[in-house]
Parts: sequence; C-alpha cells; structure tokens
Amino acid sequence: MVTFQLRGADGRPLPAAPAVPQAKAQGPDVTPRPALTGRAARRERAAQAAAARPEPMPVTAPGQLWLCGPALPAPRTLHSPNGPLLCLYEDDSVLAFDKPAGMHSVPGKGEDKQDCLSARAQALFPEARVVHRLDLDTSGVIVMARGAEAQRRLNRSFELRQVDKRYVAVVQGCLSAPDGPWGLIDLPIALDWERRPLHTVDAATGRPSQTHWHLLDVDPAQDRSRVLLEPFTGRSHQLRVHLQALGHPMLGDRLYGGPIAMPRSPRLLLHATQILLPHPVHGQPLFIESPVPF
Repeated sequence: MVTFQLRGADGRPLPAAPAVPQAKAQGPDVTPRPALTGRAARRERAAQAAAARPEPMPVTAPGQLWLCGPALPAPRTLHSPNGPLLCLYEDDSVLAFDKPAGMHSVPGKGEDKQDCLSARAQALFPEARVVHRLDLDTSGVIVMARGAEAQRRLNRSFELRQVDKRYVAVVQGCLSAPDGPWGLIDLPIALDWERRPLHTVDAATGRPSQTHWHLLDVDPAQDRSRVLLEPFTGRSHQLRVHLQALGHPMLGDRLYGGPIAMPRSPRLLLHATQILLPHPVHGQPLFIESPVPF
C-alpha cells in the first residue's frame, strides 16, 4: 500500500495531527420527527389501532333470504306526551317500535333534538333501555329492553352476532345480480374527520365492515334497483357507505346520494324491515317485522 508523509519546508517530517474523535455509528437517522397534529395525528392513531386489532371473525353468508317466525299481534299506536309511537311488540322484557324516517333514535345535541323514539318510549315505559339505533333518516324496527338485566342480555346477543337484521333499500342504477343468492361488500369504513358525520371507505384506518346483499328487482325504466341487505358488522352509516362505494347510492340519501340520487326521493329509501333475536329471558327466537313503506 502506498503511504504519504507530510514534510515541512526544510524537509523534516511534520508531527502527526491529533486524532479527531469519530462519532459513534448511529445506524439509521434517529433525529426525532416533529410531533404530528390534527388530521395526520388522527390517521396515525387510527392506523396503529387498526394494526393492533385481532383478526376479524370469518364472514358467513346468511342461510335464508327472508327471516320468518310466528305471527305477532297487530301493531298498536301508543300516545306519549311528545307524540304517537307505533309499538310492534311488547312483553315484560322486550319492546319493539316502528321508527319513522326523520326521527332520532336517541336524544341529540340541542333542544331541537330531544324529541326522539327512546324519549317517547321512556315516557310510557320508564324502565325502557336502548339496545341499538337506526340512523335519523332510516325507518323501521327498533328493539328496546325493559330493565338492566334484559338490556345486558340483548347487548350480549348483538355482540355475539346472534341477531339477524334485514333491510330493504332502493338504489340508483341497475345492479347486476351476484353470482350466488348473496353478494358480499367487504370494505373498511372510517369516520371522515374533516366532513363529520360522514363516513368513508378507508383501507388504511377503516374498521372491517361487511354487508351481504341480495338483488330483489331491477327497474330499467326508472334506472333503479331494489336490494335486500344484511349487515354482518354494525358500523355507522355502513349500508349507505357500502352502496355508495359500489356506485349505487340510495335514493333520497342527503349525505351520500349526490346530485343524482339525493333528489329522487323526499326521504331515504332504507327500511329496517325484519329482526330475529333470542329472547333475553327464555332464549327462544323472537321475530319482529315492519312492512316496507315504499
């Protein structure tokens, strides 16, 4: 190896320069990055939470199209202090009502949002407790529990996916039938923080969301389709977001319908028509139905 030695003007070797301490190898850059704020911070937290979630339950197609059960007594109209309430079923543990479109399921923020289905029910049945909800613009069957123990058992049934629900919707455009009786929409859904209360399909931060759907009929002349829906998961706005993601938003949907589907109906054409759940006392199947009003 060729080496070089520094010499002065007189030819004598110069003393060696003092060694300069070398920085220890640091590997990759460890400079801390600036703290994320706002939307970026929310997305990172959501992504971390999504990565930490356990594997989702396997999605199984419904075994039947329409739910069925023994016929119940005819519905009766109850008169609460704030207005009428259509009762579909009543016993010592369970209540079921037919929520109209445009009525809140539970109280919202503000004095103008205190009149709701649960408030009307509790004015007549003080022990009534909320078990699940429907969107403001969705109509159909809502079940309530009578007392804390019935509520706990019904909540457990929902958590274990022992409750079957069927919805009917009318959507924009002509859908093609799935390969089998049921098709599956499997798209993760997240809250759109910048446009709340809207939700959106988001592969990075969305929660697993699955909807089974069955094509009931297609009306080419009206450019619309009627579908039967069963949500496997229960995310906010799930059915509406999933159908919009397919390019077939629901008619009358003021949040997701866009300039074409939204003005085609004075109300959202989505109705919770059937529910089948184990009774919280004896466990026998309890079937409740509300006819589709459109």
